[in-house]
Amino acid sequence: MLIFVAGRPELRQSLEGNALSWLQARQEARADPLDTLANDLSEPDAIARATATDPKDLTHKQAAVALWLSRRYRVAPEPVSRLVVEAWQVGAKAGLDPTLILAIMAVESSFNPFAQSAVGAQGLMQVMTHVHDNKYEQFGGTMAAFDPVSNLRVGVQVLKECISRAGGIEAGLRLYVGAGNLSGDDGYALKVLSEQSHLLAVAAGKLVAFNAPNGLSTPTPSSTNPGGPSALPEPAADAEPAPASEKVASLH
Repeated sequence: MLIFVAGRPELRQSLEGNALSWLQARQEARADPLDTLANDLSEPDAIARATATDPKDLTHKQAAVALWLSRRYRVAPEPVSRLVVEAWQVGAKAGLDPTLILAIMAVESSFNPFAQSAVGAQGLMQVMTHVHDNKYEQFGGTMAAFDPVSNLRVGVQVLKECISRAGGIEAGLRLYVGAGNLSGDDGYALKVLSEQSHLLAVAAGKLVAFNAPNGLSTPTPSSTNPGGPSALPEPAADAEPAPASEKVASLH
């Protein structure tokens, strides 16, 4: 038999291939199921999707702001650092203070990129996706509302338009939240500007308590929110920020 096989190279190659396949199958059968699952699910390039930056790579001011926001809103410093850098870069292009952009994110969503209000405002800056769907075309479509960086960039465009139309930051904030034609905004502009003042102080190297209050000390029923109470959960008793506003970024 061995002599016969030796004289048939193609048969020998086939037998060797079958033997190798059998050995591999035995090895796989003996492998730890958890190891096999880990190999099946592995994706080394997944890190490219992560919206995160090492705080050590930020400037001193940016790092101070990022770490303060991380503590205040109980979110990881790395993704917040990425948003802080983006706010600085986009703010410079739009002519807006980055701390104003970050303050809006804080009040609107408490840095939850998947937040959605009862009336359809979505993402970090609670932009009304169906109203501003054209702005998301540059980012591949409306699903980009849940990409933190894309939502920030669209939100800044909306904010810039609101400020330009209203003629000032405070009036622009009221327009941003959908209260441009109403008598009040439920303290929204005050909350945002108060949060911004905290961030400016932190960036200047001053100590600001993580539970420093914003604007109104006692919440009042919203006159600009037809959707009811906030869709976001209330923070714990010692969590500093008020729950995200139910108001929406829309142009009327």
